Amino acid sequence: MPHRLHSELTMSGPEQSLLAGALLGAGLPAEAHRHLELAGADFQSDAVAEQHLREAQTLAPDHAAVLIGLYRFYFYKGRLGEALGVAQTCLAKAARDNGLDADWRRVHRGDAEFSSYSAILPRFYLFALKAYAYLQMRLGAIDEGHAAIDKLLELDPTDKVNASVLNDVWKRIGHDDDE
Repeated sequence: MPHRLHSELTMSGPEQSLLAGALLGAGLPAEAHRHLELAGADFQSDAVAEQHLREAQTLAPDHAAVLIGLYRFYFYKGRLGEALGVAQTCLAKAARDNGLDADWRRVHRGDAEFSSYSAILPRFYLFALKAYAYLQMRLGAIDEGHAAIDKLLELDPTDKVNASVLNDVWKRIGHDDDE
């Protein structure tokens, strides 16, 4: 799967701001926030940035801001296996926070307010599942990734999180771009 598609799969600026304000900032200890900022400032130095992220994780191990920071770090450093592990942690956290079944395969549209774009916790769940699907496909687990895409489209039939982009990628797998 082409890496250039990641930009199509990430959150937009306003979307990211809404999630950051409503979900990510609440309850984050100031020292953990400082470590996240330092990780961003030292992003080019893998060891230093990762150490700051680990310090933030020690201070706030289950906080969405820390988990998303770790996910982005691993993703943009090309450490996709580790990014997948964080995506799975985010998915488990989002399931707990939404009172959903721990197995995404057993979650149904009526289990949370997936249809409301302003429902932050259900949207976080959808984005975590989207990251999981994307990384599964990038790492070669095409069937697993496709199953997660199908679940996204079931939970979000109006496609607010753009799972159809992933579905289009899945349909093109094995075909040349020239076809």
